[in-house]
Amino acid sequence: MRVLVVEDVRRLADDIAEGLRDQGMAVDVAYDGLTGAEKAALTDYDVVVLDRDLPGLHGDVLCGQITAAEEPAMVIMLTAAVSPGERVSGLTLGADDYLPKPFHFPELILRVRSLARRRPSAKPRILRAAGVELNPALRTAVRGGRPLRLSPKEFEVLAALLAAAPLPLSAEQLLERVWDENADPFTKTVPVTVARLRRKLGPPDVIVTVAGAGYRIGAVPVEGPSRPS
Repeated sequence: MRVLVVEDVRRLADDIAEGLRDQGMAVDVAYDGLTGAEKAALTDYDVVVLDRDLPGLHGDVLCGQITAAEEPAMVIMLTAAVSPGERVSGLTLGADDYLPKPFHFPELILRVRSLARRRPSAKPRILRAAGVELNPALRTAVRGGRPLRLSPKEFEVLAALLAAAPLPLSAEQLLERVWDENADPFTKTVPVTVARLRRKLGPPDVIVTVAGAGYRIGAVPVEGPSRPS
């Protein structure tokens, strides 16, 4: 899941981003409305956590730009305003949810995940392929009925591969979908995470390395006995 946090209070923005990353989400941060608009135009985010009172470009204007996109991200607005009228006005701008400050962080996590599932372009709730089943809502994954104990990043890599199946995803695509804009493109993080995921999935291997293309979910072809020439 890819999330953009647009919040001008840097400490709060960084705390939100760190907390969401701890849940396995790929999170980018913008500290003003103009930067937020640039990032929202360049990246396909699932959810935007948007402060309403932003410098450079007001959150109301940015919300309108995001929701007018061809495949808009879901928007949850944050604001210190607490009156019902102000909340209603925020929702009428096109925001999908509204959370007044201060907020309870576990609630923000639940709302972000709920919005991602509601996004029109979101994949089916249950992802299945090659005997592996993953439920993004319950954060559960099983193989052949055996529960898998995955780290947040392992879970998101598996979710990305299952969602793309039977097509492969490159290491760069996995970095973009599971990590964030600060990820080093030359890092070994992706192959290391895939290797750990393979061990936890167990044999036979269902993550296939596709030369020059990356990784995909699929049955490993079994070679028959060689024929005499």
